[in-house]
Amino acid sequence: MLTQPKPSLGDWIAGARPRTLPAAVVPVAVGAGAATGTDDFDVVWWRVLVALVVSLLLQVGVNYANDYSDGIRGTDDVRVGPMRLVASGTASPSAVKRAALGCLALAALAGLALAAATSWWLLLVGVAAILAAWGYTGGPKPYGYLGLGELFVFTFFGLVATVGTTYVAIEHVPWVAWPAACGVGFLACALLVVNNLRDIPTDAAAGKRTLAVRVGDRWTRRLYLALIGGAIALAFACMIARPWSAMAAFAGIVAIGPVRRVLAGATGRELIAVLGATGRLQLVYGALLTLEVALG
Repeated sequence: MLTQPKPSLGDWIAGARPRTLPAAVVPVAVGAGAATGTDDFDVVWWRVLVALVVSLLLQVGVNYANDYSDGIRGTDDVRVGPMRLVASGTASPSAVKRAALGCLALAALAGLALAAATSWWLLLVGVAAILAAWGYTGGPKPYGYLGLGELFVFTFFGLVATVGTTYVAIEHVPWVAWPAACGVGFLACALLVVNNLRDIPTDAAAGKRTLAVRVGDRWTRRLYLALIGGAIALAFACMIARPWSAMAAFAGIVAIGPVRRVLAGATGRELIAVLGATGRLQLVYGALLTLEVALG
């Protein structure tokens, strides 16, 4: 009988891909900021905290689900990026699958509490989010293999997470929440674009047709620049409703380094550092935009 691998706590943390977690934290913070800057409504803060729990659990659940699905398909057999639990043999596929489903189930329970406290239509949003999380690389026709991953990220870690947080906080969505959500979604997509840019050679060999594989190296780098520029432009759009929002454009200073590396042709392990820098950019942008939409 084969001995099942016994991953350590550190292995599970690494498998959760901590560098991607800003994509879960930032939209909730910005959504809460949009709610705070609306004087006519009182923010219900426990709902914001539960929304953060939902967002984090969905992100970790997606990461474990990707690890499992890509691992059993052999997509991760040759990787340049961070360690994968299944592909490296650190954890069994069944254990990683249970971890993914456990995170998604806990997210569903937390989301149920929010729906009960606000509106039951949120259940439909929650079901869509969970199905999308699993279907990204799971199931017979994973849409992440069809070049639709960025659409998922923009929708659920941009629009849904940001606007959804604003709604559960005050049961109202001010206009500014929408451009703010789009800016957050653009930066979340930028994280995925860097990741997929790094993996173009291995994904192409494994038959994983991400958007980066489909459009090629050159246009993927241009897309990264467009997403960063679009996020900065949307900070100015928020200024129409909340004048202080334009200050988030100063996050562009943090973007200079990673944008230069991407446009200079960074590849392979060089893009791991760019991924981390993009995560820091998202945190700075999110912090500034949260503060400024809250100030009004």
